[in-house]
Amino acid sequence: MTEFKDLVQLRRSHRRFTGEEIDADDVKLILRAALMSPTSKGQRAWQFIVVDDRFDIERLSDAKDMGSQFMKDAPLAVVVLGDPVQNDCWVEDGTIAAVSMQYQAEELGLGSCWIQMRGRGLSDGTDADTVIRGILDIPGNLNVLCVIAIGHKADERKPQDEEKLKWETVHLGKY
Repeated sequence: MTEFKDLVQLRRSHRRFTGEEIDADDVKLILRAALMSPTSKGQRAWQFIVVDDRFDIERLSDAKDMGSQFMKDAPLAVVVLGDPVQNDCWVEDGTIAAVSMQYQAEELGLGSCWIQMRGRGLSDGTDADTVIRGILDIPGNLNVLCVIAIGHKADERKPQDEEKLKWETVHLGKY
């Protein structure tokens, strides 16, 4: 098992994937990480839609004008949802779950990339939430936060450079 300090240095966003499918046990571990992530008041009020149908993934990749087209090559996409009426921290809780999935994917040797959907859309004014809702039959009470594209890495990325950490943004005690 990779030590966490190394995992955070190694995890990078990957936007190129091989065509290889993801093992079902690995998918389960990735979802387990999301389901175990901390939430406000222990609500665990997020929802996840696991999409492995190539046609649906391609349609999801067109939910916004920029920054999602690479998803077409991913064998797996996990849509992260929340109910803002049930949980006023749905964005934060969904974010923690999404990042937990990304670290688990990295630990398994898989690549991932967060695709922001909340507040994004198409040039014709259609928001990504509406597009995704139509593709996946999402109930009206749930909002789309993001999609996590996951797959076997088709590229190699260098680890985070320890020398480029911005320690000057860390303040002790007071600003």
